Amino acid sequence: MIPYISVVKQYERLAVFTLGKYSGMRQPGLNLLVWPFQVTQKVDLREFVIDIPRQTNITLDNAPIDIDFLVYMRVQESDAERAVLEVVDFRSAVVGIATTNLRAVIGEMNLDDVLSQRERINESLRTKLDEVTERWGIKVTQVEIREVEPNRDIQEAMNRQMSAERIRRAAVTEAEGTRQAAITVAEGEKQSAILRAEGERQAEILAAEGDQQAAILRADGFATALDRISAVARGIDTNTLSLQYLETLKDVGAAPSTKFIFPMEFTSLLRPFTNMVSPNDDNE
Repeated sequence: MIPYISVVKQYERLAVFTLGKYSGMRQPGLNLLVWPFQVTQKVDLREFVIDIPRQTNITLDNAPIDIDFLVYMRVQESDAERAVLEVVDFRSAVVGIATTNLRAVIGEMNLDDVLSQRERINESLRTKLDEVTERWGIKVTQVEIREVEPNRDIQEAMNRQMSAERIRRAAVTEAEGTRQAAITVAEGEKQSAILRAEGERQAEILAAEGDQQAAILRADGFATALDRISAVARGIDTNTLSLQYLETLKDVGAAPSTKFIFPMEFTSLLRPFTNMVSPNDDNE
């Protein structure tokens, strides 16, 4: 028997086998062992990454596509002995399982979904791998697709499709802009017509109100004039009218005519003057 010391680092655990039988997992630090009765195997607890090589997969719509991705994992400290006792080389096992599961996941998706839903593929692969590696005491922490590359024919078809789509979007955008411009112009014309009609209506209302006020003022003026004429007419007596008739006769007599026609009322108008003259004649 030869005793010897094994130094275990902080991120490591030491699986010890005594006479071929697993006898426990040693912690970091100095560990005293007896050779040849005890042999060891170190387990690294740090997270590590496995590069899954590029492989061709067939999508649900029969499009071949090349994919390579990375798998991040770590050995669980509480189940570290499983990584030693349950599997010979868990790294190689993970590569094989990841390849198989990738084909299954891609085979359930269309090409467009594969190209646009990487996060969904990553999460699906991580879940499927973790279900398998759990029995080995290994936790799959992350899966990242590094590159997705369709074959050349599909890429050319996709480029043509993208070009056509860009042209279509440009045409739609231009048509939408034209439509919005037409709507804006029509709306402006509508508002302008409304404003013009409103202005004309207000102008007609103001004109009508002006005519109404003018008519009222004219009527008031005419009524006032009639009132004044009536007031003056009430103050005129018969003598005044008779004098006015005499003045008119004087003007008629000055005319070159030799024949005159007098109304019947003329004698009635002269009666006051004849009455005034008769008393004087009697006194003489």
